[in-house]
Amino acid sequence: MQGRRAPARLAGGPPASHTSAIPNRQPPVPMPSLASTDALQTHARTVSAGAWSTRLIFLIVGIGTAAWASLVPYVKARAGLGEAELGLLLLCLGLGSIAAMPLAGAAVTRFGLRPVLFAGTAAIGLPLPVLATVASPAVLGPALLLFGAGMGAVDCAMNIQAIAIERAAGRPMMSGFHGLYSLGSLVGALAAGLLLGVGLGVEGMALAAAGTVALLCALATPGMLARAGTAGGPAFAIPRGVVLLIGLLCCIVFLTEGSVLDWSAVFLVQDRGVDLARATLGYAAFSVTMTAGRLTGDRIVARLGPARILVVGALLAAAGLALATLVPAWSAALAGYALVGAGCANIVPVLFTAAGRQTAMPTSVAVPAVTTFGYAGVLAGPAVIGFIAEGTSLPTAFLVVAAALVGVAAAGRVLRL
Repeated sequence: MQGRRAPARLAGGPPASHTSAIPNRQPPVPMPSLASTDALQTHARTVSAGAWSTRLIFLIVGIGTAAWASLVPYVKARAGLGEAELGLLLLCLGLGSIAAMPLAGAAVTRFGLRPVLFAGTAAIGLPLPVLATVASPAVLGPALLLFGAGMGAVDCAMNIQAIAIERAAGRPMMSGFHGLYSLGSLVGALAAGLLLGVGLGVEGMALAAAGTVALLCALATPGMLARAGTAGGPAFAIPRGVVLLIGLLCCIVFLTEGSVLDWSAVFLVQDRGVDLARATLGYAAFSVTMTAGRLTGDRIVARLGPARILVVGALLAAAGLALATLVPAWSAALAGYALVGAGCANIVPVLFTAAGRQTAMPTSVAVPAVTTFGYAGVLAGPAVIGFIAEGTSLPTAFLVVAAALVGVAAAGRVLRL
């Protein structure tokens, strides 16, 4: 039995049937409504303003760090402090930072980002003139405690805002944000040296730094987020699971950065016979590649992916420390420290993004936890390096840090980023 024929078709036309007279039109493409267009434009403006604000806040922290670093020798001389006494005074800064971080996370959850950023920025700027003029340790200690608390609070809040802006933008932005901190540190240090060099005096330099912080805060205000999706969850919690792992990795990377900051010049003088003037070039090489790597890091992260950044960056930093330590030429040490800066540049931004994406803990709890681990690495790093060097040697201590960085690379292969 012969089956039914399919309807005959005209060349390029519709089937030959009673429907052939109906034009073969494509369904109309729905046009976006005015409301949806306005919503997209509002979203784009919010992201743009928030990104600008976040960059300025990172710049504030970098400038504050540079201003205090420039004040340290003056504080030591004016107050007549020895090394041990200065160390105790510096402990106030670290204690203020670490104490403020979980409190800042709780405050962000309860009050929102803007009040925390305002209060933290004020706590950074206001103590600077006091630190530049007062000689009494009884006043310097509380002033440094307040300054450290401001740094810690703003550090937490700005990373929470950065995570929210990056998530809203849908593209990597964290490296660029952290690059503004590095840029602020470099520019702040150069500006402080210039102001002191032209005879403005330490008091004038501190007032200029405080004024700059206030101005940048005012410029950043319109883009500060009221909330960043951090409501809910406990105000305080012990880090667990992936947050604990991210925090430990941050601790190692910050310890690496601290080891270069505090010990590279000592190593170059003590083990490479470099004069004091050239010994500062080690940290300079590290800072330049760190800043350049972060300012270009968003494109690198987008191209390679966060997992590769973590693995390749940690191995590059480990290779840099090994080069600086094992090759006798002092120029090799400079190249090694430059590699450390390039390798470490984008690891911490990638880890903060991971802290914002994980679901084990609320962002307002996870970010302070990760930041606290990082600060612990900065604070404990110099002491850890010193203890290892005392028992063995400074090159051995650097190689221990390099081995820890290999561990970061290994963790990067299993950590879901």
